[in-house]
Amino acid sequence: MATVVVAAVAMMTLGCAQGPSATAAAVVEDKTYPVTPASVTVKAGIVTGEVTELKVTERVEKGSDRVVAPAKLTRTLKLKNTSANQTVRLVAGKILYIDAQGQPIKLEESRTEPVVKFATYGSERLDPGQDATQSLDVEFPAEALKAKKLKEIRLELAYIPSPYREESINFTVSIGAGK
Repeated sequence: MATVVVAAVAMMTLGCAQGPSATAAAVVEDKTYPVTPASVTVKAGIVTGEVTELKVTERVEKGSDRVVAPAKLTRTLKLKNTSANQTVRLVAGKILYIDAQGQPIKLEESRTEPVVKFATYGSERLDPGQDATQSLDVEFPAEALKAKKLKEIRLELAYIPSPYREESINFTVSIGAGK
């Protein structure tokens, strides 16, 4: 019974025509928007870093310029703990796109907020002097693609510092005669 229903639905959806398909697959290409500067140095308390290879890319249908996949901001984020005596546990980051009036540019309703998660084991903890690198691929508002609309990108970084100590323990031992 289920096979008959599936076959009937397939025939209604696809049609019964035996001829070749009249629709050709649309060609989709990446449209890249340069971000200036492409690399920046950042600092948040005892965490410093560098954001490199900044670019915005959206996927569009060639010829019609219809957006197939909305814009995304991609880059590499490298963070370093500059403290001499504190470990940093990276919790999360949030990216805000700020317009010329200093107001955040909202994402479209159907899109998720651009959040940076440090979920890979080991990369969320930075001991003094240690660094971590992460590739990012986050949503970018279509409104920000308009000329002179975007003024800055803000990365709000949440981390937990905790004391870091290294201690030495000496204990007295002796070795007996070998047997």
